[in-house]
Amino acid sequence: MEQASERRTASALFAGFRALGLFSNDVPHVVRFSALKRRFYVTTCVGKSFHTYDVQKLSLVAVSNSVPQDICCMAADGRLVFAAYGNVFSAFARNKEIVHTFKGHKAEIHLLQPFGDHIISVDTDSILIIWHIYSEEEYLQLTFDKTVFKISAILHPSTYLNKILLGSEQGSLQLWNVKSNKLLYTFPGWKVGVTALQQAPAVDVVAIGLMSGQVIIHNIKFNETLMKFRQDWGPITSISFRTDGHPVMAAGSPCGHIGLWDLEDKKLINQMRNAHSTAIAGLTFLHREPLLVTNGGDNALRIWIFDGPTGEGRLLRFRMGHSAPLTSIRYYGQNGQRILSASQDGTLQSFSTVHEKFNKSLGHGLINKKRVKRKGLQNTMSVRLPPITKFAAEEARESDWDGIIACHQGKLSCSTWNYQKSTIGAYFLKPKELKKDDITATAVDITSCGNFAVIGLSSGTVDVYNMQSGIHRGSFGKDQAHKGSIRGVSVDGLNQVTVTTGSEGLLKFWNFKSKSLIHSVGLSSSPNIMLLHRDSGILGLALDDFSISVLDIETRKIVRQFSGHQGQINDMAFSPDGRWLISAAMDCSVRTWDLPSGCLIDCFLLDSAPLNVSMSPTGDFLATSHVDHLGIYLWSNISLYSVVSLRPLPMDYVPSVVMLPGTCQTQDVEVSEETVEPSDEMIEYDSPEQLDEQLVTLSLLPESRWKNLLNLDVIKKKNKPREPPKVPKSAPFFIPTIPGLVPRYAAPEQNNDPQQSKVVNLGVLAQKSDFCLKLEEGLVNNKYDMALNLLKELGPSGIETELRSLSPDCGGSIDVMQSFLKMIGMMLDRKRDFELAQAYLALFLKLHLKMLPSEPILLEEITNLSSQVEENWIHLQSLFNQSMCILNYLKSALL
Repeated sequence: MEQASERRTASALFAGFRALGLFSNDVPHVVRFSALKRRFYVTTCVGKSFHTYDVQKLSLVAVSNSVPQDICCMAADGRLVFAAYGNVFSAFARNKEIVHTFKGHKAEIHLLQPFGDHIISVDTDSILIIWHIYSEEEYLQLTFDKTVFKISAILHPSTYLNKILLGSEQGSLQLWNVKSNKLLYTFPGWKVGVTALQQAPAVDVVAIGLMSGQVIIHNIKFNETLMKFRQDWGPITSISFRTDGHPVMAAGSPCGHIGLWDLEDKKLINQMRNAHSTAIAGLTFLHREPLLVTNGGDNALRIWIFDGPTGEGRLLRFRMGHSAPLTSIRYYGQNGQRILSASQDGTLQSFSTVHEKFNKSLGHGLINKKRVKRKGLQNTMSVRLPPITKFAAEEARESDWDGIIACHQGKLSCSTWNYQKSTIGAYFLKPKELKKDDITATAVDITSCGNFAVIGLSSGTVDVYNMQSGIHRGSFGKDQAHKGSIRGVSVDGLNQVTVTTGSEGLLKFWNFKSKSLIHSVGLSSSPNIMLLHRDSGILGLALDDFSISVLDIETRKIVRQFSGHQGQINDMAFSPDGRWLISAAMDCSVRTWDLPSGCLIDCFLLDSAPLNVSMSPTGDFLATSHVDHLGIYLWSNISLYSVVSLRPLPMDYVPSVVMLPGTCQTQDVEVSEETVEPSDEMIEYDSPEQLDEQLVTLSLLPESRWKNLLNLDVIKKKNKPREPPKVPKSAPFFIPTIPGLVPRYAAPEQNNDPQQSKVVNLGVLAQKSDFCLKLEEGLVNNKYDMALNLLKELGPSGIETELRSLSPDCGGSIDVMQSFLKMIGMMLDRKRDFELAQAYLALFLKLHLKMLPSEPILLEEITNLSSQVEENWIHLQSLFNQSMCILNYLKSALL
């Protein structure tokens, strides 16, 4: 047992499945063209792996295997994708598996440049190494003094064989021939650091982005500046040129704006403001197409099309997640395929666990949506609502009116949202008269019917509103429901009872209709979170002393108390059947408590503290969100597809740290295979035929073999044909079989004596059956197992025939009948096959009751059996009566 507990350090119930809502970060994307499929693919980085999307539909094509550290830069050629992490970079084939790894840098790599069969890498110490891709060997290493020339950009100019152009933070540029290892020319620059280099469609012309926001179009062959542009949005982050016949250049900025410049008229033709909410990490015009691909650190990948007369780009396709850490997540609906999530970026979004094309954003909350539409405000930052802190959702009436209610950070009014319309709703729910201005909404709930919203305020007031009309429908208590701030509100499934809890440490039960107080319970500590499982009426309370109390709202008593967390409990979730309570805390642990046994059955640690947990209504996934993470992480429930030991964990159990799942599903299959390895605590249990000699044990035979033995004559009468069977004109040939449950073919009779007499032999007609022979053997050796097994194989008609043939009139004998009664006594002594013994004895008595009194031997045996049966039955009847009394008491009594 000790070895098993030592071996089990990871989660036994949950295995990492995949991450949702991760699409991009601040690493520039890479665009590739597949000559085989004639399609463009864009690759974006998501932490320790990268995604590859088909540009045509922006569908996810592949997810790479994870690397040990976060990816810091990427590059690609026609065959491979290169990703650098730390001072190492790797080459990925088929957008997935690592085929080459290059080690040699001592500092972090920040630039990669494919160069034919070679790859150039530059680290932060300005050491440039040229590698041969397939042999993974160094071809050339160049060392620069980073105080004089710190490399900040790299470019291979088109048609310049074996040459690379390097830009520096000091402002100068150098053109090198890497084959001869010679510095060909040094461009003095513009005394401002170079941030971006991009080849123009014209040969010898290069666009140079500077820290000052300038873009220099320079001819490197004649060292001549052709034109200059300037953007007032900060340093140039990336540059790209249209190649579909329009002389347009796009330049990105750190504030999310994109400037579009006409190279013929040398002027700014358009601005794409707020293309991203963070810096433009990368932008690329697709070759000979009016499409611009952009990505940024706001977790968004967007494709813009330039098909308008003014040259302005419009959004064509996008994949977008949250750009700031999440504040709350909840499963929406009963199919377990949609997760609603609120974030610090102020948006409310829905993520699908099935496919990314079903994701949708409900947008930012706006203080005055009509005013924004009427005035056409471009910058809506001033009218946006603060981030959502808590929300409640119900899909019962989502097609009729708003079905989501949310409270915002530092705001009194709660906003309604409409899931079907994917927008903020029509009402802001708040009380009309308030004496103080610093009151905020702290807790919300929506009834299961979708008609009412219950809102708790920091002043201790709890109000009820109608979701359809937004009208205030009353308050709980005279002036306020609690003296302290409301920490949680819940309504039961039938709208009968409302449960509220406040920071003063009281839990109150109210009548939902009359708003009157029913009961009040004092808590040992101030509550932090309250969660109600409506189907079972179980209420979970997380307290400020890091403990959990579980109450039954019917009896209004605490039924379970759990302790073990070492930090503030952030969120809780019930399993769909209400058997498990899952809690997440700031001690980076996720714990699963078994409510029937009152024990901790699973615990695992994470490298980032979990903020939210939500269990799927179907029980297949657990969703979590974490501090400083933008994604939703799904954990599969192992108990649905594997044998899991749910033994209580020991008090000194030390969980191990589990890595967060990646965005690829195949990794999670490997994890689940590792967790299903057999251990000492998961040995498959083989049940014996009888658990104990004193326990009455039934047989495993179906009821049809023994239940209707006494009613065979009635069944035969019902099944009797109404008219005699008609002989068919040409009777088919049938192979003769022996009657019985197991079909067996009859052996052909061999007639060896041709002169055999035709006189009937009565001894042949009275031949004894195998059952009778085994009973006769039982009289000698007192073993009846073989006879009982033969009887078990027969059907009801066969059993009746065998028991009828025991009498002397039908070929049996008194000794055989005595042996049968001894066999029944043996079955009752062993207390095995109890129902068979009763059924066989009842049929025997029905068939032979008239002749038993005339035989003293049989009378003595039947007398012994009678006392034995009566003794067994009285014992069973007392146990049955005791169990029935306990069940009736539990069903009717209020504990």
